[in-house]
Amino acid sequence: MKSFRTQLALRFAGSMTLAVAALSTLSVWIFRRALDEELNASLLAVASIQAASVTDSPGGGMEFHEWELTPDEASSVRDLVRYAQVWSAEGRSLLRSQYMTSDLPVDSDALAEAAGGELIWGQGRYDAMPVRVLYYPLSRFGMAHEGHVLEVAAPLVTRDALVQRLVLSSVLVSGLIALVSLLGSWWLAGRAVRPVHEVIDQAEGLGARSLDTRISAYADTVEYRRLVDVLNTMLARLQNAFEAQRRFTADASHELRSPLTVLRGELELALRRDRSREEYKEVLESGVEEVRRLSGITDDLLTLARSDAGALTPTPLTVDARDVVSPHVERLRPMAVSTGVSRALLGDAVPIEVDEGLLGQVTWNLVENAIRFSPAGATVEVKIEGQEVGARRAVRLTVGDRGPGPGPDPEQLFQRFFREDPARTRGNAGLGLAIVQAIAEAHAGEAGAGLRDGGGTEVWVVLTEMKAR
Repeated sequence: MKSFRTQLALRFAGSMTLAVAALSTLSVWIFRRALDEELNASLLAVASIQAASVTDSPGGGMEFHEWELTPDEASSVRDLVRYAQVWSAEGRSLLRSQYMTSDLPVDSDALAEAAGGELIWGQGRYDAMPVRVLYYPLSRFGMAHEGHVLEVAAPLVTRDALVQRLVLSSVLVSGLIALVSLLGSWWLAGRAVRPVHEVIDQAEGLGARSLDTRISAYADTVEYRRLVDVLNTMLARLQNAFEAQRRFTADASHELRSPLTVLRGELELALRRDRSREEYKEVLESGVEEVRRLSGITDDLLTLARSDAGALTPTPLTVDARDVVSPHVERLRPMAVSTGVSRALLGDAVPIEVDEGLLGQVTWNLVENAIRFSPAGATVEVKIEGQEVGARRAVRLTVGDRGPGPGPDPEQLFQRFFREDPARTRGNAGLGLAIVQAIAEAHAGEAGAGLRDGGGTEVWVVLTEMKAR
């Protein structure tokens, strides 16, 4: 697997090489086209001059009249090596330059078109050299030369040599640029990824016992700064999660240890000597009570664990919220009677699609908690209301007591194992409201608490309607 530095350097160098190669190819094409245009212009100038020099010999033939070039003609023709030959329309050689030892290559189709009065360009080979040819109709100079065509040619050796030199130079320049680009991009990529290596080195040194350490790698770019900030934010969240997990484990261990200690003590005490049937019955009843307490704490912990894992998935069912809440309020009547607390259920029918079991659990936890903190003679009010949350219906359950109040920070009531007055919450692990909040979040709702008018605490929960899958 290639490193990021290597990939970055290779990609940059490759891009630069492709760009230079494309530019070089375009430059060669433009240069060659310019040379061809210049060569065509020179050939046309030569053909015009050569055609004008054709004269009739006394013997009835033709000959090239020797001419002297004007300065302008010499500039246009330059040092071009010229070959000239006159053909008849049928392809018979009529005249050729005196220094030519053989006929020029001839294209019969091009010759026929030129005999008709058209300028025709072509290419061929002469004396093992590539040449550029022009078929020039001599009919432009009178009826005497009707159907005669002057073919002039110029070697392409110089042009090809220039093009080859340019191609070679382009290849060398492209290779040099590729090498320089690779070295430069390697150096730049090294500087660019250096902060990443610093971040990696610091991150590798972190462990569960050093989550309070923050990454301090410096980078002067927005992207690296964001990377460091995101990692530090993640470390802060991990630290908070570990601390919460430690507290949760410690609190859970404490809550589980208490009933286990009581149960163990009573069993050991019962085994020290023989006891009566009634005494054994009392020990067993006490043990059963502690086992129930353990079972309740375990169930609450499992519910919270499911919530943390995202597995607390409601099973929606169309119900009347009042019909779900009312039985649970009634089930708590013995507890209310024993503490001298009355209950009042307010609100009309609220048909809605929610998880019936989870709504019942919310009701039980809220009402039980309110009864526990209410003084004798007080009334716990349970209110059911329907409302709209965005485009969906929701049910709002509000439970109010006349206890000591929520304190300065009502949100702490929903913390796990929170108990403001341990003396009044014996047998309660302090998980009820945390579970209520988890159930509310599973229903895309919310939970909150505040000071009740006239004193006491008011806890409310909103469960949003969920469609059955």
